[in-house]
Amino acid sequence: MSEITQSQGGAIDAADVARFSALAAEWWDPDGPFRPLHRINPCRLQFIRARAEEHFGLDAKSLHPLAGLRVADIGCGGGLLSEPLARLGARVTGVDASAEGIAAARLHAREVGLEIDYRHGTAEDLAAGGERFDMVVAMEIIEHVPDPQGFVTAAAASIAPGGLFLGATLNRTMKSLALAKVAAEYILRWVPAGTHDWRHFLKPSEFARLLRHAGLSVTCLQGMSYDIIHDRWTLGEDLDINYMIAAVKPSS
Repeated sequence: MSEITQSQGGAIDAADVARFSALAAEWWDPDGPFRPLHRINPCRLQFIRARAEEHFGLDAKSLHPLAGLRVADIGCGGGLLSEPLARLGARVTGVDASAEGIAAARLHAREVGLEIDYRHGTAEDLAAGGERFDMVVAMEIIEHVPDPQGFVTAAAASIAPGGLFLGATLNRTMKSLALAKVAAEYILRWVPAGTHDWRHFLKPSEFARLLRHAGLSVTCLQGMSYDIIHDRWTLGEDLDINYMIAAVKPSS
């Protein structure tokens, strides 16, 4: 496995990194502080798989539809998304600014017998290394970085010509303030208090503008909604709280 030297300065929010590092041992506890990510993962994978199959013309019936694709999972944490992407056949590189999170990801991958290239570092570090990936995913990470444009530009630089960017974040609406911030952190206790700063949530138009400025073309926006009756997340048209976005890098 390669190691990225974490860059200094504005690429990361040190307080956020410390917060997630302190919880690193609990990444794989489905009822722990990362329970919302465990619950939302099927939706994320559904979106990623559908966009990849559509863009690259992959076999939707295959057990390993992502076979042959190099995928970078930026902000991979403990590997909750990296592992299923690897099981779908992708050659995955997971990158995170938390050394403790990367250690937890490496340990779990070894325990389940998966080969994933986990690296401690940032999107900017990955771009500086000059590698290019068919697909870069950045799920629930952009709201935690101090320079969203710099982050997106670095992520775009790591995409091969004709490749795909897939991101997810929270919309900055009064609905998300009430439910994703106040209710989730202080009433339902789904995530630790202070996990999110609502002011850093991005409207879809803002995320799309960042991607365009980085030279990418937005191709899809899709919302995620929580079904409290069935305790599950579903994809849909409602972008008011959680949403995902896809963008393509020109072939030349």
